[in-house]
Amino acid sequence: MGSMTDAVKGFGVTFSHMFKKTVTTQYPEKPDPTAPRYHGRHILNRYPDGLEKCIGCELCAWACPADAIFVEGGDNTDEERFSPGERYAANYQINYARCIFCGLCIEACPTRSLTMSNEYELARDNRQDLIFTKEQLLAPLLPGMEQPPHPMRLGDTEKDYYLGAPANPGTSAGAETR
Repeated sequence: MGSMTDAVKGFGVTFSHMFKKTVTTQYPEKPDPTAPRYHGRHILNRYPDGLEKCIGCELCAWACPADAIFVEGGDNTDEERFSPGERYAANYQINYARCIFCGLCIEACPTRSLTMSNEYELARDNRQDLIFTKEQLLAPLLPGMEQPPHPMRLGDTEKDYYLGAPANPGTSAGAETR
């Protein structure tokens, strides 16, 4: 007798769901908005004059538990300046086949150059296409920005950039457009 009541209870769950309205998401045409603090694709931010915020310190690569980030630093010169400091990221790669989107790389970044966007469409047909290079990760140039390398425009020293250039140090030029 107990098995008969269990079967009726099981069918009861099925029948109760049969008459509920189905919720369909029209994904490719109309994607649902993500939460504001969603951890999506990474962005390498820029200063308002176009120089890169990344100084090639490799702290994000050291903090990554999945070993998904590769950074190779280079030295800035007076003729070719990519960031306000002494160094810049000559080679920067993130392997999204390994990334677990934990955000530890963001916490480790001393210049707030690395942030995460709300972009979540990262599926690719080829594993090689999941390795994003520096050119793919850099924030786009906004009006008034100049493509590096160029001399510093916001001050004479890197301290002008790090201490006083942006009015709000939490904002990153270019990141809000993605």
